[in-house]
Amino acid sequence: MDRRKALRNMGLALGYTVTAPTLISIVQSCKNETELEWTPDFFSKDEGAALTKLVDIIIPKTDTPSASETQVHLFIDRFTDQVMEPQQQEFVKMSIGRFMEKALKDSEKEKAGDLTPEELEPVLATALKTTPEDQIKNFEAIKQYHEALTDGKEAILAEDIFRFAFANNLRGLTIMGYKTSEYVGEEILEYLPVPGEYIPCDDLQELTGGKAWSI
Repeated sequence: MDRRKALRNMGLALGYTVTAPTLISIVQSCKNETELEWTPDFFSKDEGAALTKLVDIIIPKTDTPSASETQVHLFIDRFTDQVMEPQQQEFVKMSIGRFMEKALKDSEKEKAGDLTPEELEPVLATALKTTPEDQIKNFEAIKQYHEALTDGKEAILAEDIFRFAFANNLRGLTIMGYKTSEYVGEEILEYLPVPGEYIPCDDLQELTGGKAWSI
């Protein structure tokens, strides 16, 4: 599967589509902004603080940078603000709200920004710990919820499915943001800043040592 098709399919799985130029534009806008300068465009400041910790739970620092070190939290905030449709944005607001309500209740804290990774991780793990059968049911329930909203009918969704939706969406966007970050694109994947000779079909091991191409 080629890179653009893979991105498109990821977007469809999460409920939206995104073109490569749009994705690259968002990534580039995050490059030079430091953590101290960051004020979320879409999320609240407390939600942004929790989001920064959550992306590092999904992709922690090892021999490569953590998700937040590659500005993934900025990417998610701007992607949500600039790419998602209003109905999708409203769904994100509701789903992150249900997620944070659960984390705050379990930790007996009042502000999402005060939640620690140790307090966020169990809620994230529980939301993502679903069987394939449960995932199908959850996605069907989410689909019916959006259809009801579109038709002007009463839309109801269980609290745990809201949390699943947020966690699943967050995981997908974290992976997308990390894979398209400057560091991963240039240091981990195979990077060719100026296109060279076009080779339509050859062995990837011989061309790049087995590395996937950066976008």
